[in-house]
Amino acid sequence: MMRAVGYDDDAFRKPLIGVAHAWIEIMPCTINQRQLAEWVKEGIRAAGGTPVEVNTVAVSDGISMGTEGMKSSLVSREIIADSIELVARGHMFDGIVCISGCDKTIPGTVMALARLDIPGLMLYGGSIMPGRFEGRDVTIGDVFEAVGAHAVGKMSDERLAALEKVACPGPGACGGQFTANTMATAYEALGISPAGSAGVPATDADRAGVARDAGRLAMRLLEQDVRPRSIITKAGLENAIAAVMATGGSTNAVLHLLATAREAGVELSLADFQRISDRTPLLADMKPWGRFTAPDMHRAGGIQLVLKRLAEAGVLNEGAPTVTGKTVGEIARAASETPKQEVVKPLASPIAATGGLRILHGSLAPEGAVAKVSGHDASSVFRGTAKVFDREEDAFAAVETGRIVAGDVVVIRYEGPRGGPGMREMLGVTGAIVGAGLHTKVALITDGRFSGATHGFVVGHIAPEAAARGPIAAVRDGDTIVIDAARRRLDLDIPAAELEARLSAWSEPAPRYRQGVLAKYARLVSSASAGAVTL
Repeated sequence: MMRAVGYDDDAFRKPLIGVAHAWIEIMPCTINQRQLAEWVKEGIRAAGGTPVEVNTVAVSDGISMGTEGMKSSLVSREIIADSIELVARGHMFDGIVCISGCDKTIPGTVMALARLDIPGLMLYGGSIMPGRFEGRDVTIGDVFEAVGAHAVGKMSDERLAALEKVACPGPGACGGQFTANTMATAYEALGISPAGSAGVPATDADRAGVARDAGRLAMRLLEQDVRPRSIITKAGLENAIAAVMATGGSTNAVLHLLATAREAGVELSLADFQRISDRTPLLADMKPWGRFTAPDMHRAGGIQLVLKRLAEAGVLNEGAPTVTGKTVGEIARAASETPKQEVVKPLASPIAATGGLRILHGSLAPEGAVAKVSGHDASSVFRGTAKVFDREEDAFAAVETGRIVAGDVVVIRYEGPRGGPGMREMLGVTGAIVGAGLHTKVALITDGRFSGATHGFVVGHIAPEAAARGPIAAVRDGDTIVIDAARRRLDLDIPAAELEARLSAWSEPAPRYRQGVLAKYARLVSSASAGAVTL
């Protein structure tokens, strides 16, 4: 059967190396992956292997955002991991290179590597270049915020249309330190992606060489029997978390690194994220809350420069191995810094003394919640009045029509892993809040997720979720909610007896999907505090 599609006796004598990617003809994040696969295959052949290209699924967060389609996004992470695992096992690959691009393809591919534990690596397809609008760099996040500005009359139809047309100029994943670039940063710090590979932009001339090198490296990993679980260690995962904290990365990193650890058999908890955040300075001035994009980071010195700062701060586990054969400390110490770069701050003048994420607990989040404090005073307290919505669309409509005012805490529930199902991201709502000029005046809490492009006073991943009888299900309009980032607390300001009485009277809503993949996911998915993995 392999002869029928072009393999010959020479190919059969060589190791079979899978080249898995998520090419799909609808979004820039993965549109370059068939070409990347060709270059990877060239590298594999040059090193004496037989490449076998395979394909998996992808769902664009940017396209599905704010719609029912976004319920499919997090679910796709599991499907990506499942499908790569199945084809690799079914065809007994000797090794594998997984090419990733958009948000869920990145953790999905690494989860598959951890499950299979055959020699292999993950290659990120690279960031999109920024668009240019009115003399400044822009990203997809600017478009979502412009929608909010347009809704309150701060932006004309014509300017919004002009911005939308230039924000995404070509191939590559979203250009700020949003979820894709956050996870690319994390996995290079972890060591499962080759050093220096993640930062090269998608359209950069160096991308071809990076891909060919990845193919050759996969053959070397096979020859030396270096397997993913020898790379995905507790020390490596701690390095990944530190890199996320130092760059003000996406809250989604918490979900995805918890899931990666579980697949690799490594114990990791929300407490680890807070412990590492406490000792890690925030150093990178990155969008969505900062000034720079991922290509700017690459020009400044790349992820290796961030690792160098972490090593100098004593935060990096320098002995952790990487797929290159070097330790992460060796890679960090060899990093070069572009003179006069402004993207990564020196240790003497960090943006903040601690990392960009906080883990909160309290009467509203007994199992935990994740707050993004990058760009905010991490010692601040927000006390506000709840306005409660049982789905994202209703909250977005309230922002658009001016029903959200200063002092409100927007509560969006039944959007968790099980209740959504699928734990939708809330960039439509948070972008509209920023665009309306309310992001310093209102807060938003949810059992759903946030896009990496989100910024503002936001708390997500609240666990237990509403559909699992979590306390967020008991919140009523007019209740007082207190978000205390310094004390890491998220509380509903009512007596404990009143909260328990409300929860005792609660009844579970009917499932939104009764058949198909979303219904199956809702039955199998774990809490966000455990990574929202399917059990």
